[in-house]
Amino acid sequence: MIELEGMPELIDPVMVAAFEGWNDAGDAASTAVAHLDREWKGEVFAALDAEDYYDFQVNRPTVFLENGVRKITWPTTRLSVVRVGGEKPRDLVLVRGIEPSMRWRSFCNELLGFAHELGVEMVVILGALLGDTPHTRPVPVSGVTSDPDLARTMDLEETRYEGPTGIVGILQEACTHAGVPAVSLWAAVPHYVSQPPNPKATLALLNRLEDLIGLRIPLGELPEDARAWQLGVDQLAAEDSEVAEYVQTLEEARDTAELPEASGEAIAREFERYLRRREPGTGPGPVTGPGVATESGDTSYLRDPGSGRPRPPKPEQPGRPEESEGSEEPGEGDED
Repeated sequence: MIELEGMPELIDPVMVAAFEGWNDAGDAASTAVAHLDREWKGEVFAALDAEDYYDFQVNRPTVFLENGVRKITWPTTRLSVVRVGGEKPRDLVLVRGIEPSMRWRSFCNELLGFAHELGVEMVVILGALLGDTPHTRPVPVSGVTSDPDLARTMDLEETRYEGPTGIVGILQEACTHAGVPAVSLWAAVPHYVSQPPNPKATLALLNRLEDLIGLRIPLGELPEDARAWQLGVDQLAAEDSEVAEYVQTLEEARDTAELPEASGEAIAREFERYLRRREPGTGPGPVTGPGVATESGDTSYLRDPGSGRPRPPKPEQPGRPEESEGSEEPGEGDED
């Protein structure tokens, strides 16, 4: 482990974590944490020892040149802190890395050690899974917890999922056993267009996180990227009648399932969220603290050089998701 000294005392800190791999369909979750780190100029203060948790034949290191000197970047998990000012300042501890290959209990204990040392009040873990959801509708985001009291006070679902799980589920249970309030936010990504990136799912996760922790998050170009992504998938789907028909079937199923939710209470709740995000003076104040570059890797969206708009991959052939670990992850409302 590498630690940088001089960590300031944090204000009402919340730890927000995401891990690339099994729990990160469309790279939606890891891109959301990368967005927070970039927009609020995160300062890296620790990195876990890659030797302890990663199989380098699965997650290989990369070699690069810096001023003519060859260097190596090892796959790892890094922690950074962002200082968010405003009327109600709050600090975030961002955890971003790759799902570990081994020693998951030690991995979680090390992260919980940081949480305890920094006085973290709550841990929020972001994830994304493949689902039977149409790209034309709002991205479903489920908020779940293992803590019945937390589920009641924060209007979350108490998880009932049983089955294979990833590091998101393991870390949430580790937090629960350690007495640290923990929430998982899961975005459902259309399985027929699962290739990363998916800015629409990333945006949905950030909007739900915004409501959960009471901070207005600067979204930058994400809303425009999400609109362009959907337009691109619309155009590609229209070129294949089978895909278009399949998307229409998903739309009808989604709309039918959501009819009971179109109540006055649900509409009022969504309108309140809309107003909160646009209320003047509620956004974060000036960011303090130096910015430190994090791991390499461009999270920007692929763009068509002619139009400047994102160019999504061609949708996969419609049908049932492939039988894989990712398709066994909990469905909407039952995430671990």
